[in-house]
Amino acid sequence: MCTHEQKGQKEGEKESQDSKGGMQTIKCVVVGDGAVGKTCLLISYTTNAFPEEYIPTVFDNYSAQTAVDGQLVSLNLWDTAGQEEYDRLRTLSYPQTNIFVICFSIGNPSSYANVRHKWHPEVSHHCPNVPVLLVGTKRDLRNDTETVKKLKEQSLVPTTPQQGTSLAKQVGAVKYLECSALMQDGVHEVFSEAVRAVLYPATKKNTKKCCSQQAAKRSTYCLSAYRTSWLEGARNAAVTCVSGNFPFSY
Repeated sequence: MCTHEQKGQKEGEKESQDSKGGMQTIKCVVVGDGAVGKTCLLISYTTNAFPEEYIPTVFDNYSAQTAVDGQLVSLNLWDTAGQEEYDRLRTLSYPQTNIFVICFSIGNPSSYANVRHKWHPEVSHHCPNVPVLLVGTKRDLRNDTETVKKLKEQSLVPTTPQQGTSLAKQVGAVKYLECSALMQDGVHEVFSEAVRAVLYPATKKNTKKCCSQQAAKRSTYCLSAYRTSWLEGARNAAVTCVSGNFPFSY
């Protein structure tokens, strides 16, 4: 599990940052089906170039320094294998993760479905308190004639932005983003948002507060409705008694 190790890591990083003036280190692990563009996304981000050939990844690491909202951070980027045969090996990279980036290809509907069926259950099981960023890769395929044609033959279409946003809400992701490593479109935004998710974590305290306020409003409404109903009943009973029709038996 990531929870305790991550907490210790964050505390250690904070102390190091305060005492030595060093930058914060963030571990970002990228997961998703094989061939959805995880490696291309990472290479495009770190080198500003698109790789010419596809080589399936087992494990790979990249490093980058970036400034987000005026704060300089060191990003440790972990590329993982999406193939089923690496399921047990892949999870060895999860300890001390600060943020997961779950990827699916906009031109591959099955990779979209696997976010819900495989990837989110896997990372939430091993690291239940670590934030998740959902990313639709290969955005250029949404309007690619050949891709659209092949999907149409299977009665399928590319994933829409609305579907991506809906899925992000379903799995509790901090945000949904789309990018195209081939076109260098939206790549840097992905990792800027990943950093923000770590620097400015969403707190459950606010959620509880909102829930408590909503519960209080519901309670007030129910009490008011009950009071109105009781007064109406009492009024009707009084009218009945005055007319001589006593509804009570003694």
